[in-house]
Amino acid sequence: MATEGKLIAQNKKANFDYLIEETFEAGLVLTGTEIKSIRARRVNLKDSFARVSNGEVWIHNMHISTYEQGNRYNHDPIRTRKLLLHKKQIDMLIGRTQQKGYTIVPIKLYIKNGVAKVLIGLGKGKKKYDKREDLKRKDAKREIQRAVKDAELGR
Repeated sequence: MATEGKLIAQNKKANFDYLIEETFEAGLVLTGTEIKSIRARRVNLKDSFARVSNGEVWIHNMHISTYEQGNRYNHDPIRTRKLLLHKKQIDMLIGRTQQKGYTIVPIKLYIKNGVAKVLIGLGKGKKKYDKREDLKRKDAKREIQRAVKDAELGR
C-alpha cells in the first residue's frame, strides 16, 4: 500500500527484523497537542509494536514528544494509542497474530489529507541467518551497481 501523504517517521528496523507479509493503513486516536508534535516530526517508531486486545488494536511504545508550547495540556509521550481499523481487518489480525511468530509492526507514520495515519505490517520475525542473508544480498547488489557505473564511465 503506497503512502500518498507527507512522511513523518519511518521504522527502518521493521524490514530488517521482520518479514512483512501484509500492510494496513490505520488512523490514530490522538489527544490534545499530539498532532502538533507529529507535524513537527517529533516522533519515534523504533521500539513500537501493536497488539489486539478486546477487539481493538493498540500501539505501544510509540514516542511522541511533548509539545513545547503545550503547558499543562501536554500528553504522556509513551502512552498507548488506539488504532482505527475496519472490523474485518481487526478480525484478520486477531487470527493471524494467534499463529506462532506473527506480530503487528508499525512501519511508517505520515499525514494524509490532514490526518495522521500509521502504516502497520503483519510480520514474522526473522532469524539471525535470514538477516545475514539479507545483508549479503544487499552488499552484492551494491557491488553490481558500482561495477555497472564504473563500466559506463569507462574506468
